[in-house]
Amino acid sequence: MVEKVNTLILGAGAAGLMCAAHAGSGVLVVDHAKAPGEKIRISGGGRCNFTNLGCVPEAFLSENPHFAKSALSRYTQWDFLDLVNAYKIAWHEKTLGQLFCDGSSKQIISMLVAELEKACARLWCRTEIGSVSRQDGVFHVALVREGEPVRVEAQNLVLATGGKSIPKMGATGLAYRLAEQFGLSITEIRPALVPFTHDDAGLKALSGVAVPGRATAGGASFDEAILFTHRGLSGPAILQASSYWREGEDVLLNLCPDVNLSDQLAAEKRKTGRRGLSSVLGEFLPQRLAAEVVSRLDVSGNLADQSDARLAEIADAVQAWPFRPTATEGYRTAEVTLGGIDTDGLSSRSMEAKRVPGLFAIGEAVDVTGWLGGYNFQWAWSSGWAAGQAIAAR
Repeated sequence: MVEKVNTLILGAGAAGLMCAAHAGSGVLVVDHAKAPGEKIRISGGGRCNFTNLGCVPEAFLSENPHFAKSALSRYTQWDFLDLVNAYKIAWHEKTLGQLFCDGSSKQIISMLVAELEKACARLWCRTEIGSVSRQDGVFHVALVREGEPVRVEAQNLVLATGGKSIPKMGATGLAYRLAEQFGLSITEIRPALVPFTHDDAGLKALSGVAVPGRATAGGASFDEAILFTHRGLSGPAILQASSYWREGEDVLLNLCPDVNLSDQLAAEKRKTGRRGLSSVLGEFLPQRLAAEVVSRLDVSGNLADQSDARLAEIADAVQAWPFRPTATEGYRTAEVTLGGIDTDGLSSRSMEAKRVPGLFAIGEAVDVTGWLGGYNFQWAWSSGWAAGQAIAAR
C-alpha cells in the first residue's frame, strides 16, 4: 500500500499537532502512541502548563540564542491564549506567569485535534516508523500501522518526535538519527529540567522537606521551591538550575534568600543570647533542616557563645551552600532534552533544513530548550506554527 501526501509529520505531540493545523492540505500525522499528545496529557500534573505570560527569547537555551526569536515573535503566548479562549477552555495563572487549565490537559489535546481536523489533516496513531529516504525530491517512509506495512511518499517531511526525555513514553531520539541521516548536525544532548542525585545520607534523611530558596548553576539563578528527596534534590529551582549545571560543578544553594541572615542572627544574639542556634535557625528554616545545618557546622553552645564572625559563617552555610550533585536522574524523569538538531542547519523563519528542501524540524528535537513553566510548550506552538505556515505557503 502506498500513500501519497503533501506533508508527513512524524510525531503527534505538541509541535506536530500544531504544525498539522497550519500546514495546508494533504497532511498526515503519525505517532507510535495509542493517542496523540501524550506528553501534553501528563504535563502540569494533568492540567498542562500550556504557556507562560512572560515568554521571552532570553528564557531559552541554545547554541544560537537568537534562533528562537523569529518563531516566538510571530506566534506568541498571546496568540496561543487566544486559541485557548476561543475553545472556551478555562485557565488560571499560577506563579511566575505560568498558565494552567482549570480542568484537564486533555482539553488542550482535544483543541489541537479539532484544529487538525478543521484543516482536513489525518492522524494515524499506533504507527511505527521504519526506514526514511529521499529520492528525486520525494521522501519515502516505511510505516507499520497497527501491524500492517504502509509506504508513504511525501513532498515535505517534518521531524516532530521530540527528544529523549521520558523514555517510558516511547522517546528514543529518532529525530536526531533522521536529521543526521540527512546531513544535519546534532549538538550535545543532555537531560534538562531534571532532579539532582547525591550520596549524602544526612541530606537524604531530610526527604520531604521543602523551602523557598535560590539555586545557582552556570551563572544562572532561580528563586523557587527546593525539595529534599530520598534520591537528592528537586523542586522548581533545582529543575531550572539543572539545565545550566555540568558534572563536577557545584550548585550554590540559598535556603533563606529573602533575609540578611547574618544580621538577623547577630540581632537575635543581642536580644536573647541564651537561645540555641538550632532553635533560632528554625525560625527561618524547617526545623529538621535547621538541625542538619547545625550538625554539619559542628557548633556548640548558645547564640551568646558565637562571635559575630562565626554567626556570619553560619549564615553563609545557609545562604551560600555549595552543593555538588553526583549526577541527575537522567532522561527517565527529565522534562525535556537540552540540545538537539543544530540550528545552524535550519531556517529560523520556516524551520526548514537549509540543504534539504522539504525537510523540517520543530519542537523539542531542535536545539532550543526553555525554562520550566510553559516555555517549552510555547516553543512547540511557535515552531510548529512557523513550519506549518511555510509549508502552506508553497
